Amino acid sequence: MVMLRLFYYLLTDTSRPPLKFSRKTNKVQQNGFTLVEMMVTLFILALLTTVVAINVLPNQDKAMVQKARADIAVLGQALETYRLDNLTYPDAGAGLQALVTPPASNGMRSEGYIKKLPMDPWNRPYQYSMPGKTGAFDVYSLGADGAPGGENENADIYGD
Repeated sequence: MVMLRLFYYLLTDTSRPPLKFSRKTNKVQQNGFTLVEMMVTLFILALLTTVVAINVLPNQDKAMVQKARADIAVLGQALETYRLDNLTYPDAGAGLQALVTPPASNGMRSEGYIKKLPMDPWNRPYQYSMPGKTGAFDVYSLGADGAPGGENENADIYGD
């Protein structure tokens, strides 16, 4: 019986502020919301937030990996252009910084091959090795953990 009475009080207008009578319109004005209205609104907002979070957060990791792959492809193209102008890739000592500064030995290019070196999605510099494991050079990111190796989002990301 107590539960029934409590449920009745929740659904009635006992939690509303006092009513005001407007002389201009001859209507009763009602201000505020009931507890039930507020709870339903909060429940709907929490439900929407949960659905959005479940659908968006996993895609962030995929987007970061895709950005790293795109940056690596751009750096690879800049390295190929460097090789065409200088007949060799930059050595490991000069690294990717050689793409930003104009080559001293070649008078054809008055600027670098890229404006500035991008950082990987985890805000660390891309790695460069020459010779590479599978080709003349490797440009890669160490992934989310910043350490060699790893799995899933922690895996190293190499160009194609």
